[in-house]
This record gives sequence, structure tokens and C-alpha cells, in this order.
Amino acid sequence: MYDTEISETVKPKRAYNSARRQAQAEATRRGILDVAHRRFVADGYVATTIEAIAAEAGVSAKTVYDAFATKAGVLRGVWDLALKGDTTDTPVAALPRYLEILEENDPRRMVAVLVRNSMVVKQRIGDVLQVIRDASSVDADSGDLWRLIRSDFHANQRVLVEAIAKRKGLKTGLSVDKAADLLWMLNSPDTWLMLHVERGWTVDEFAKWFLETATAQLLK
Repeated sequence: MYDTEISETVKPKRAYNSARRQAQAEATRRGILDVAHRRFVADGYVATTIEAIAAEAGVSAKTVYDAFATKAGVLRGVWDLALKGDTTDTPVAALPRYLEILEENDPRRMVAVLVRNSMVVKQRIGDVLQVIRDASSVDADSGDLWRLIRSDFHANQRVLVEAIAKRKGLKTGLSVDKAADLLWMLNSPDTWLMLHVERGWTVDEFAKWFLETATAQLLK
């Protein structure tokens, strides 16, 4: 009986300790990613080292490697956190801001919501996008991430175009394939970086152009 009572009191403690360790590990990961984000943006991907990230985050380099395996893995974590707000495997297509577009019945309203939500995200991810794009030409893993970002963007735009087509909203004679390419170009990371970052367009200017151009090119 005494052994049973000891066993019953230990189980909740182990569960509590496990939950606490998990929370501590997640807090450590977030701290590493916050530091990495700042260092990548300030110093560039190539110049930023795991050791520098670890030192500023107050952890060992081994802790960073254990959590992310490589520097490219850290960059991928920074990207996921900026894009989705977490580092889970949840796809963009399952996020509320994306589903909100698909739930609209009016094609013009769909495009307006897309532009509005896109502007919020672009302002959050812009500096990380630039780091990844710049790193893609000198680092193979970063190049793979940049290509994945671009291909994911295209796939997500195609789903939206297909939804517009089902609502009979596409311009007459415009195929889903061509419409997906057009929306991908308008909403792509490259376009945002070229016009906003390199040419200095304001967020409002970009949003106005995006909405007017997408509406004119895609919709009846």
C-alpha cells in the first residue's frame, strides 16, 4: 500500500516536470530565433555565426545545433516564425488569414481581403525575405529555402485563383494557369522586395497598385 501511494504521488510530478521542460525548451528556441532574426538582418546570413547567436541568446552553440541542426535550419526557423507566428508544421493554407479569403463569396472581395492580409504579412516578413534571397546565391540550403518559398507562394495563389474561378469571377478567356502565374507575380516576395525595399514604394502605394492591378488583370 505504501509503495502504491509513493507511485501515485510521483506520476503527477513527472508529468509536471515534463511540461515545464517542454515550455523551457520552447522558450529557449524562441530566444534563439529572436536573436538570429536580429543578427541575420543586421549582419547578413554569411557573416552571422552560430557562436554569435548562441552567445547573445545566452546558450551554448551545442544548444543551437541541437535545436536546429545547421545555420540554415536556424534561418528556416526564423522564416517560419515571421511568416506564421510559430515554428510548427502548420501550412499557410490552414491559417485563418488564408481561410478568410476562401470563405468570401464575392471575387472582388476575395482579392481585397487577399491584398489586406498580404500587406500585414509582408511588413512582418520583409527583412527576413531579403536575408533569404541574398543568402540563396551563396548558400545551397538557403537557395533551397528560397525556391521553396517561391513555389509555396505559387501553389497558394493557384488555390485562390481556383476559388475565384469556381465563383465565375475570372476574366473571360483567362485560364486558371495564367491567372495563377499573374497573381503569383503580383504577390510574390520578389515583387515586394523590388518595389517596396529597393524602389521605396510605401505600403499604401504597393497595396493600391496590387489591388488595382490584380482586379484589372484577373476579374471580370
